[in-house]
Amino acid sequence: MSTTRQHPPGGLGREPDGAGEASAAPDDRQWRTLSLGQASGIVPMARDFARQALYDWGWLPAAGADRRAAAEDVLLVVSELVTNACLHAEGPEELRIACTPKVLRVEVVDRGAGQPAPRTPHRAGRPGGHGMFIVQRLCLDWGVTRAPEAPGKTVWAELAAPA
Repeated sequence: MSTTRQHPPGGLGREPDGAGEASAAPDDRQWRTLSLGQASGIVPMARDFARQALYDWGWLPAAGADRRAAAEDVLLVVSELVTNACLHAEGPEELRIACTPKVLRVEVVDRGAGQPAPRTPHRAGRPGGHGMFIVQRLCLDWGVTRAPEAPGKTVWAELAAPA
């Protein structure tokens, strides 16, 4: 899994020079965006926003254990990415979620200059530092995109849609 690979043009991601605009997309992609810049209670608000999107897209209510686990994975990834932006990147600016029949993409835009990475070696028994390790384990892929003319970055993660 990549920590810096950008999503290919025309895929689910935004182009680095797109200034937050969605790239050319297939007709079946659906985007949801939540501004987080001045909000309080950011992590629960982000989870509630993601949960509502999952209901709207038919992931919830879950019809079985696999679908329920897929939805819980999305909510956990949202929590981890938003929490990391709060703790390590001067706070999140925006949460974006896109859905196609095969992939769900989570993007968190923040103001930080740092590079997220799973802590290695991973020590399961130690508190803290597990966020990006969890994201890496649950996702098909994840990475970081930066616009050269703008501060901050977008941390993205993609999860498989339930079968």
